[in-house]
Amino acid sequence: MATAAGGARTCTGVAALVDTNILVYPFDPRYPDKQGVATALLREGIESGALRLAHQSVVEFVAAVTRPLPAGGPLLDLADATEEAEELLIQFDVLYPNEEVLRLALLGAAAYKLSWFDAHLWAYAEHYGLGELLSEDFQADRTYGTVRVVNPFAAPEG
Repeated sequence: MATAAGGARTCTGVAALVDTNILVYPFDPRYPDKQGVATALLREGIESGALRLAHQSVVEFVAAVTRPLPAGGPLLDLADATEEAEELLIQFDVLYPNEEVLRLALLGAAAYKLSWFDAHLWAYAEHYGLGELLSEDFQADRTYGTVRVVNPFAAPEG
């Protein structure tokens, strides 16, 4: 598995789904290590074409970066967030929900005790045959159905 600066893990070349937090960190200076890892991971994903985004993650991205932070304003104003979302739509293949994704999300929430939003994100990966889900919000290195969760910010084992 390739590593980025600081030893954090990145994508293995398998087609992978990216969670919202990885889209947000490049704009969040409060977490410089995660900002660097996320930026490098997304850049690598654009170059390789191996990363996919769920429609849900693009929607959540705009909500997250325009939400006021405890210490002041948002990470991005609405105009900049909209422009960045439009860039995501150009740079990545975006996956859209259908009835099967919704049904899988319902099953995933029940079977794996995932929150609704996490179950829905997992369902995209499962339905579209993506082997990895890149996120810090799930149990790392756990396989849900056919999808393995990889936390790109976790230090490598060993």
